[in-house]
Amino acid sequence: MNVKTHSILSIILAAIMICGLSDSSLAGRGDLKGKQTGEEEKLTLSQTEADTLTFMREEEKLARDVYLVMFASWGTKIFSNIAVSEQNHMDAIKTLLDKYGLPDPAYQGIGVFNDPSLQELYEQLENQGKISKLDAFMVGALIEEIDIEDLQTAIDQTDKQDLQRVYENLMSGSENHLRSFVSQIERLGVNYNAQYLPPRVVDEILAEK
Repeated sequence: MNVKTHSILSIILAAIMICGLSDSSLAGRGDLKGKQTGEEEKLTLSQTEADTLTFMREEEKLARDVYLVMFASWGTKIFSNIAVSEQNHMDAIKTLLDKYGLPDPAYQGIGVFNDPSLQELYEQLENQGKISKLDAFMVGALIEEIDIEDLQTAIDQTDKQDLQRVYENLMSGSENHLRSFVSQIERLGVNYNAQYLPPRVVDEILAEK
């Protein structure tokens, strides 16, 4: 990454962080204060719940970081807009990590990950997305498909309402992002086919308005 690109990304990231500090809607404020329907929720997670929450923090970071790099590469505003949304997703997960006393795995640097599998995936997606604008949109759609499946799995693995509520909000956002990327792909005259999820699931998401 050259100095100019790094400078652009630093400016964008700083703006996103400022925006994230003022947006707590996804975290659900009252839902994440340790209360559920007027009763104090037990502040413990199973190992699976804790591992999933930790992973989702970095997976949302992967999406944000890729979109920041794609915006720097192509200047297409959809990437900067969705990067802001992904920062909000990261903030919502961070609120849950703090609530349950879990360490934050996310490094501040763009493109740097604690999880080796996410590090490898980031590098693959970054390289692919720099080939062409179409490839960048395809990478965005792929990221959202992966997020949707992982979030659905996370929802299925917990009975905690606060976790489910945040995951559901994030999944709704990912579905919106997928529709946005597919719209850009189709504007380039390319029919979109599911890359990760079952085609039936993608078709149902794209049919929603």
